[in-house]
Amino acid sequence: MAVDVVRPATREETFPIALAAVVLGFISLIVCVGRGYLLLYGDAVAHLGIARRILDSRHPGLSQWGGVWLPLPHLLMLPFVQKIEWWQNGLAGAWPSLLCYVLGVVGVYRLARRVMTPRWAFAATAFYGLNPNLLYLATTAMTEPLFLAELVWITLLLMECMDAIRANEDRLVARRLIWLALLIVAAVFTRYDGWILGAVTWCVTSWSLSRQRETWRRVAPSFVIFSLLVVAAPASWLAYNQHFFHDPLDFMRGPYSAVAIDKRTSPPGSKHYRGWHNPGWALLFYTRTAQVDAVAWEAGFAVLAAAIGGAVMVVRKRMAGAALLLWLPLPFYVYSVAYGSVPIFIPQLYPHSYYNSRYGMELLPVLAVFGVLGLMWLQEILGWRLPLVSRLLFPVTLALVLINSVAIMYEVPLVLKEGMVNSSTRVALEGSLAEQLRTFPPGVPILMYNSEHVGALQQAGIPLRQTVNEGDYDSWIAALAAPAEKAAYVVAIAGDPVAGAVVEHPAGLTELMVLCTTGQPCARIYKSDVFGAGTQLR
Repeated sequence: MAVDVVRPATREETFPIALAAVVLGFISLIVCVGRGYLLLYGDAVAHLGIARRILDSRHPGLSQWGGVWLPLPHLLMLPFVQKIEWWQNGLAGAWPSLLCYVLGVVGVYRLARRVMTPRWAFAATAFYGLNPNLLYLATTAMTEPLFLAELVWITLLLMECMDAIRANEDRLVARRLIWLALLIVAAVFTRYDGWILGAVTWCVTSWSLSRQRETWRRVAPSFVIFSLLVVAAPASWLAYNQHFFHDPLDFMRGPYSAVAIDKRTSPPGSKHYRGWHNPGWALLFYTRTAQVDAVAWEAGFAVLAAAIGGAVMVVRKRMAGAALLLWLPLPFYVYSVAYGSVPIFIPQLYPHSYYNSRYGMELLPVLAVFGVLGLMWLQEILGWRLPLVSRLLFPVTLALVLINSVAIMYEVPLVLKEGMVNSSTRVALEGSLAEQLRTFPPGVPILMYNSEHVGALQQAGIPLRQTVNEGDYDSWIAALAAPAEKAAYVVAIAGDPVAGAVVEHPAGLTELMVLCTTGQPCARIYKSDVFGAGTQLR
């Protein structure tokens, strides 16, 4: 068998890639644990808190699975987050993310081998796997490593399914349909872009099968299961929201939705961020963010141009068209920035701040696979005109991939930098609050809004079932109506529902302390004169 040919990867080829990914992942984990990077993102702390409350709450179970955030990431953390030390130090979120990082790297290599020779596939995989932003996220409780793995493997399985349909391999088509369905369900319960990903995958598969009617008839049972699962996943989440929050679209228009957050965080009378109802600006912000996430200096423009060239060649040569599914995050996030109240800020563009820079990571597989694919075809074009340049193109590319990774780490990766910048005031407040929470008598009920600063409870090591919080709707509403009667201590942070309840129902509460830190609302701690500080939680 020829070695330097385009063909599906073998297990013998894939194993060293997986092993290298495991080694890189653990090196990254050691570095990030040692420097205290695992809990920089408030979202990572919140994801761990949601995973913890599934079993650690007054009313554990299905009602604790989610809200605006989808449940699969929390379910994957569930076995690890019950170990309180791993909850506190963030390792509970690192283990699933590291596994997804390894699966993503393996998936990129297997996908690349279907359109590239081994050495170019290795270059594409190295560009993806050595990305410092991805290596950092792979140690956190963030959802990017999981969704990237799902995106890559859905694209890979769709390519294999399309090839099997064209070859009339009915059994392989049937198996791929089932695996696609399961991965789509996983993606739907990971991020909302997974909903669009599932719909597009179903449309592409249905269209391909419709052109091979005999194959379609023979795989009909598998296609029916595939279709039912693709529809059932989002439908079940709508039903979940209707049952627990009395609105099937609570994640879109509820109090914790992107629209509501944008309204709360925007100063009164301020203009909307650039990109609001402007797809052109949204495209600029998103593609620039993806470039800075993936490439050092200003070389991102060249990599994006190479990726566009690779996509053009795929379309022109009509080969591996299913790989274009990797581009799906581009229109999704352009729409989200323009019309979904999802701003992205990076220091390279006005207002030169940090917010949601990790969303650009969704284009990392595109820049890796299509960017290198464009270079491989450039080598073919130069082969007979400039043979020396053609021979040097691959080693130069590989060297640039390594230099790029070192340069990004030297400058501090954008996603990590955002976490460092935006966490400073939050960590200070939660650390001060945790010190006070540790002084409370063991087991006393605490009324506290957990969606914003659950990190204080995390640092203090206080079980969530000890708190009366918004995750337990009935007891929460009752406590807001009578704070002093329902909890021994009340923690009210300016602007949250507990603070509002204290203003409306102050009777029976004695203020013990006010904690204020720069850049954060003040926290006020009250003791109930009615409940009694020695009362244990029932």
